[in-house]
Amino acid sequence: MGDPTLVNFPLPILTALLCGVIVVLIGRLQLEPARAAVTFSALFALFALEALLVGLRFGYGITWLIPLQRVLPMFFGPLIYLGFAAMTVGQAAFNKRVLFHLMAPILVMVLFWLLVDDLRLLDGLISASYLIYIVALFRLWRKGPDALTHARIDVTRRLSGWILRAIGLLVFILLLDSAIALDFAMNQGANASRLISYGTVPLIILLAAILVTVPPIPARPRAVAKPVAASDADDIGIETSVRTLMEKDRLFLDPDLTVLRLAKRLHVPARNLSGAINRTRGMNVSQYVNEFRLAYAADLLVETNDSVTRIAEQSGFLTRSNFYREFQRVHGCSPTAYRQAGRHRLT
Repeated sequence: MGDPTLVNFPLPILTALLCGVIVVLIGRLQLEPARAAVTFSALFALFALEALLVGLRFGYGITWLIPLQRVLPMFFGPLIYLGFAAMTVGQAAFNKRVLFHLMAPILVMVLFWLLVDDLRLLDGLISASYLIYIVALFRLWRKGPDALTHARIDVTRRLSGWILRAIGLLVFILLLDSAIALDFAMNQGANASRLISYGTVPLIILLAAILVTVPPIPARPRAVAKPVAASDADDIGIETSVRTLMEKDRLFLDPDLTVLRLAKRLHVPARNLSGAINRTRGMNVSQYVNEFRLAYAADLLVETNDSVTRIAEQSGFLTRSNFYREFQRVHGCSPTAYRQAGRHRLT
């Protein structure tokens, strides 16, 4: 009936349950743009279904669903990539990418069901798919946080970090699937249940970490790079225009501000805006906007009696934890300590 490890402690089924919880969590987060949230929800729903099918197959000997269980991994790479790509392009361009990246695995799935009896031949295609999307995600990550022009500015750096985690996940799945495929080729799958049990443990740890870290989407403090010695006139002009717009219209107070929206206000391409900020100030757009938010918050801390949480909201920060982290990074102290020191200087 299967390896007793899977029967007595059904790790793949536990994985399925955790993935289901993450689907609900993504819906509650209201991740922007909405197409990214829908794609990531579909991804984890697919993870949940695949884990459930693996548990039923290797834990309880249910084999009639094997054809479905074998083809689902073809969609893992495309959905992970599309989730992040949704933050780089508009709806029309994203629809074209969905059509391109999902039609290929659908076509492969149909052809294999109709023409191929031995589904083990899928292993090579699945591994190739993982490798292709590992490269695609790495190229997306190399473009930097400002390539995520349709995501909110305050989360672009963290989302860029999650691209690296997604690459790590695909690499792990590739290695695990390759080990299982090799076992089937050499030992008729004698060790498959054990490999799945052991391989599922780190996946469960990763999913648990996602449940803990995703709700606040925490930012890891990063040192601000030193500005370059000189910049051309166009870069200086763009940065000056951005600064004027920030100081005049206080766009930084909008928590849903994106690089694309800011670029449209200035009538310049988003790539030019990001490059100008990076070359003139030695930071990305997210850090640049946060400078204005933190300066505004610092004034409110000294001049008002509003709570720190209220000031964080008024300054354009979506989460209190992110505000505290950024404030500590820039000012070297907590908002409360800054308030006390500022009022002491005024007395």
